[in-house]
Amino acid sequence: MKRRDFFKTSIAASAAVLGSTSLAAGETHQPNETRKVSKYAFPEKRPLITYSDRPPLLETPLSVFTEEFTPNDQFFVRWHLPDIPTYIDPDTYTIHINGFVKKELKISIADLKRDFEQVEVNAVVQCGGNSRSAFTPIPGGIQWGSGAMGCARWKGVRLKDILDKAGLLEGAKWIGFNGREKAAYYKTPNFVRELELDELDDHVIVAYEMNGEDLPYLNGYPLRLVLPGYYSDSWVKMLSNITVTDKYKSLFFMDKAYRVPDNECECETPENKAKKTKPITIMNVKSVIGYPENGAKIYHNSQVVVRGVAWDGGYGIHKVLISIDDGKTWEEATLKEDMGRYAYRAFLFGFKPKKYGKLNIMAKAVNSLGEEQPLSKDIGWNRGGYKYNGIQVVNVEVV
Repeated sequence: MKRRDFFKTSIAASAAVLGSTSLAAGETHQPNETRKVSKYAFPEKRPLITYSDRPPLLETPLSVFTEEFTPNDQFFVRWHLPDIPTYIDPDTYTIHINGFVKKELKISIADLKRDFEQVEVNAVVQCGGNSRSAFTPIPGGIQWGSGAMGCARWKGVRLKDILDKAGLLEGAKWIGFNGREKAAYYKTPNFVRELELDELDDHVIVAYEMNGEDLPYLNGYPLRLVLPGYYSDSWVKMLSNITVTDKYKSLFFMDKAYRVPDNECECETPENKAKKTKPITIMNVKSVIGYPENGAKIYHNSQVVVRGVAWDGGYGIHKVLISIDDGKTWEEATLKEDMGRYAYRAFLFGFKPKKYGKLNIMAKAVNSLGEEQPLSKDIGWNRGGYKYNGIQVVNVEVV
């Protein structure tokens, strides 16, 4: 069965089955440290933590985050609008480059592979609301645990090279991106994101491969924007249009959504809304423990190896510290191979538990700028529930 035909039938079928398990808007959930995966699976995916089937909202279990790269079939899924095409023909699919350009272009996937230099970048993509449910009080929005993220090897073509082929007119300053997802209600704004030309570098690509395979359908097949170091709201999926402009265009998903208070702590209170806000852009430093899992039992005096991943917005991870005495003392974990400044840095830490009973394991990442994860009590609250990076605490029992 051809891939395009597979999705024509199975996406719709899976949505029908999963409809009975989707969660009501605004319903509150515990972080995925305690939530279980669904018994159902979407095409090309293993069963994941499921928040909704339309649009698909799927979270990766924390146990996956022990290696540098996240398998495609366990990669999280986040769409904003419910109307996603169920049929894509890669032979006729094109992206349209227009606006402040010398030559308007329509480029096919075959053109990208034939006419441009092929490049790869290892990069983390993370929802801005990842770990939202850890805020107190819990803000509105999808109540993600800590698995709305993943790291992959992305292959494609530099965005700069595509723009060079079109040629930029004098005065060009902004680039708008949108994809094929559409709203169910005609007055709902399209999901369009903008970037300043100054934000582009050679790592920003239009990708058609993920971990050596075609992009999974739910992760943006056949093309998506890859913007290393930035939160995923700017990583437009099923990319169909690139429009260059001379002025910033007012957009809902730029001016209203995905914003934090524009102050030093990027914080506010539920009673006092910040008067000035700014878009979320570069990711802050963060880590998660993939093993052992929360609630696990480990054996007294056995050799336990804590495993996890750390990342930031591209400055690079300098070290990861582990505490097994509730933060009184910290010891340095062993960092595995550096896969690039935008990728996960996997870490290991071995110890032998000497006391029976409850034990808390904490991980704290520090990047090359000296920025480190704060304790959860020191995290500034914001009503969007964005950019949470508090130190994770895994509760285990020594038996």
